[in-house]
Amino acid sequence: MKKALVTITCLLSLSAYANEINVKVSGMVCSMCAQGIKKKFSKIDSIKEINVNLDTKLVQIQTKDAQNITDEQINEVIKEAGFNVSNIERK
Repeated sequence: MKKALVTITCLLSLSAYANEINVKVSGMVCSMCAQGIKKKFSKIDSIKEINVNLDTKLVQIQTKDAQNITDEQINEVIKEAGFNVSNIERK
């Protein structure tokens, strides 16, 4: 019983550190918009890779192993770039 509880606890804590995050962003209309978002995220140490798809309005964030970025941080970066977050999905 203890072993199962420890396993479940570990799995739940790992899900908080999702390495892949998809963020739907509203307001992006040009390549300069996408570049601005990419530039803002590239300054964050925990970010391994950032891809911005202007057509789908999707920002794909990949974090470094065992590092995380919170939803609040994501919202703040997107807002500073002049846009709004529609949805955040962690994988």
